[in-house]
Amino acid sequence: PMAVALPQRQVEQPVARHPVQRGDQHHRLAAAMVLITTLLALFAAIHAGDGADRHGRHFHVLFQLQLFGLAGAFLTGDLFNLFVFFEVLLIASYGLLLHGGGAERTRAGLHYVVLNLLGSTVFLFAAGLLYATLGTLNLADLALKAAALPAQDAGLARAGGLLLLAVFALKAALLPLHLWLPAAYAGSSAPVAALFAIMTKVGAYAILRTATLLFGDTGTALANLFEPWLLPLALATLGIGMLGALAAESLRRLAAYLVVASVGTLLTAFSLGAAGIAAGLYYLPHGTFATAALFLLADAIKRRRPATVDFLRPGPDLPRHTLWGGLFFVAAIAAAGLPPLSGFLGKFLILRAAPGQPLVWLAVLLGALTGVIALASAGSRLFLSSSTADGAPVQQPPGAAGAPTPRELLAVGGLLGLIVALTLGAGPAVEFAQATAAQLVAPAAYIHAVLEATP
Repeated sequence: PMAVALPQRQVEQPVARHPVQRGDQHHRLAAAMVLITTLLALFAAIHAGDGADRHGRHFHVLFQLQLFGLAGAFLTGDLFNLFVFFEVLLIASYGLLLHGGGAERTRAGLHYVVLNLLGSTVFLFAAGLLYATLGTLNLADLALKAAALPAQDAGLARAGGLLLLAVFALKAALLPLHLWLPAAYAGSSAPVAALFAIMTKVGAYAILRTATLLFGDTGTALANLFEPWLLPLALATLGIGMLGALAAESLRRLAAYLVVASVGTLLTAFSLGAAGIAAGLYYLPHGTFATAALFLLADAIKRRRPATVDFLRPGPDLPRHTLWGGLFFVAAIAAAGLPPLSGFLGKFLILRAAPGQPLVWLAVLLGALTGVIALASAGSRLFLSSSTADGAPVQQPPGAAGAPTPRELLAVGGLLGLIVALTLGAGPAVEFAQATAAQLVAPAAYIHAVLEATP
C-alpha cells in the first residue's frame, strides 16, 4: 500500500531546464532527516534494552514500524503517500505509547488516539480538495499545476491548503493544537518519549516542504498561504512551551514542554526566509537530541528516587548524585541554548536571520531566559535539596539502584555526544543547512528533476 497513489493527469505545461542532477533537490533534506531519526533511534533502542522493552509485548516490532513510518514520511514526494506513512507511524506510536500499561498512559493514549484520528480525517479532506482542483497529489506536479489554477477553483485549493496546515500543526504540536503532547510524552516510557522527540519534527518538516514548494512566494493563487499564520503561532507556541516548563512539576513534563518550545523556535526560524530556514535546519537536530537526553535522564533519576521519582521537590539524596548532576547540567545547558553548545549557535543564527523584527528577538531571548530559570530550578530541587519528615537526610537502603548501567550511560552520553559533535562541526553543518535552504526556496529545479523522471 505504500506505493499507492491516486491517478494523475498528464503534465501539459513544459518545465524549464535546469543543470542539476536528477533527484538531488529532494534527497539532501530527506537524507538529513532520516539520519537524525536513525541516530536518535539507536540510542533510544539502547536505553530500551535496559528493561523497558520487557514491560510489554512486541516493543521492538512497534519500534521498527515507527522508524519505517518516519523514514517514509521524510522520503516521499507524494501527498497521498505522506498520508499513508503518517498512518503507519501513528499506528506504531499508539502501541508504543501504551506499552507497559497503566492508568496514566491509557488516559494520555486515549486523547492522543482520538485527536490523531480526527487529524487523519482532516488530512483526507485536504487531499481531496487539492486533488479535485489540481488533478494530482504529486508534490512537484501540484506546484506546477498551481501556476495554471483557474480562478474559480482557487478558493477550494486554498481551503485544502489551510486544512493541510491544520493537520501538520497538530502533528507538530503548534498552538493551540499542542495540548495532547505534555501528557502523552510525560506518560510514556523513557525510550518511547526520546523517540517521540522527532515526531513533532515530522509536522514541522511537512510545513516546511509544502510552504516552500506549494505555498511559498510562487506568484500563484496559493502563494504565501501559510505566511500570515506561521510566525504568530510559532511565537505563541514558544511562549506557552517555556511557561509550561516553568510550571512543570516533574522532569518528564518539563522535558515535554521543552519539546513544545523547540517546535515554536523551529517554526519561528522557518518563517524567516532562506537564512531562517538554514538556522532552523541547524537547530533541529540539537533540539531533538537535547530533549531526548532529558527524557532518558528523567527515567534514570526516577529509578533512584523511589519515594519522589522525578517530581521536582526535595527528597532523599540521589545516589551517585555527582555523576547524574553532571549529566543533567550538560543536558540543561543544551536544552536552554546556552554557550558553548550548538543550541546557542542555532539561536544566534535565528536572531541573525531576523533583523528589524524585535518581536522575534524578544520571544527567543525571553524563551531562553525562562528555560534557564526552569532548568536551574529543577536541578536545584533534584540535586541540591534533601528533606524528610524530621528534617534529617535519608540514605538509600542497601542495594538501592545507584550505579549507572552501561546502557544508561551509553544512551545519555551518546545523545550528549551528538550535540558536542554538532557544535564542533558547526561549520560544515551550517554550510549543509544553507545549501538545503537554498534548494527549498528555489524549488523549480526539484520540480524539473522529479517530473522529468516521471514516465
